[in-house]
Amino acid sequence: MGKASRRRADGAGTEHGSVHGDPDCGRKQKLADIHRALIRDPVDIQTLRRVSVTRGGLLNNELRRKVWPKLLNINVFDLPPKPGRNVREDHKDLNQVVLDVRRSMKRFPKGMPAAERGVLQDQLIDIILEVLRRHAQLHYYQGYHDVAVTLLLVVGERMAIAMLEKLSNHHLRDFMDLTMDSTKHILNYLMPILEQVDGDLHDFMVRAEVGNIFALSWLITWYGHVLSEFKHTLRLYDFFLASHPLMPIYLAAAIVLHRKQEVLQTECDMAMVHHLLSHLPEDLPFELLIGRAVDLFERFPPSLLAQQAALQSRTSLTISSFQAFQLSTLHQRPDSVLQRLTRTRSSTSSRPEWRAPAKDGGQLWREGNRLVKVAVWGLSATLGAAVLAVAQTAMDWGPEVLLQLF
Repeated sequence: MGKASRRRADGAGTEHGSVHGDPDCGRKQKLADIHRALIRDPVDIQTLRRVSVTRGGLLNNELRRKVWPKLLNINVFDLPPKPGRNVREDHKDLNQVVLDVRRSMKRFPKGMPAAERGVLQDQLIDIILEVLRRHAQLHYYQGYHDVAVTLLLVVGERMAIAMLEKLSNHHLRDFMDLTMDSTKHILNYLMPILEQVDGDLHDFMVRAEVGNIFALSWLITWYGHVLSEFKHTLRLYDFFLASHPLMPIYLAAAIVLHRKQEVLQTECDMAMVHHLLSHLPEDLPFELLIGRAVDLFERFPPSLLAQQAALQSRTSLTISSFQAFQLSTLHQRPDSVLQRLTRTRSSTSSRPEWRAPAKDGGQLWREGNRLVKVAVWGLSATLGAAVLAVAQTAMDWGPEVLLQLF
């Protein structure tokens, strides 16, 4: 492995926002990088992807509410409406969705009042059914609610619908077929990666006949179902939203490789090895694993492994649509421009002579995110014009972000 690749694998990107040296300095640099990327026209998506992957990810939920929509090419001022009262009527998946959501209590913050959790669970049911109602070709799978609840807890109901809809048609698309054939196809990338990196580990797992089903819940829930710490789930969502849709399987390979000694010390028996691998330790070094997953992806891209992964000739909708999806994110306007355009359209459409109903341009989700209305900045002359510009345009940012930036 080259020096550059080794640095990436060890540090998950040790520049532009790492915590090497002065952690506060690295954090402030990352905040500044994110802010500059968001206000550029068009938005600097490449920088947003980079900071989402590098050490620490997007740092907090204030930033996630700003960056996640951009990673998926979502206009925060043009969100879908809340689900109507009839969203649950005659829906074939209603009973299963309700059962799964009611069993998902551990996915909500500890100590949350039961009444508040109940409201969120009702929203979660409606979000899932609304996306499925909009796209008849999508089929619900158990674990889909784990993705939906992560989005709901971070961005709120309407943004969660928009994000889940986009993910369901792209990153998660192969999991939403009527059969599991496409899901099995994605899982089949795991063993070829292990074979390329560590023949001994790969051969042991083949002898144990453990297969790859132990990683199924990791893959289809983006690890949300198997991680006990929500902060780890959020860190991985930063990573996956900014990456190729097969990155969760590369992370699975990184985890198995990290646990090599545990695996080899286990009895070479399918049940024993499956039990070991299907239960993730709580102390996994996720930053290290993310870095290794990135390195594995660069060394062994999906195109190199596709022939080994395919049990039969198969086209993955997730993989085949990714390049076009990625290109679609490169020409987004900053939120300040989108807001101005939305206000202009709203003002025009509300004029009496038009006799047209005002369009719902959507509202930026603001729950728990009160925007700063007045900010007093003590800027010395030495800060320079660049920092002054950041301060002047930072009014759309939450108070937590502003306090960290300066």
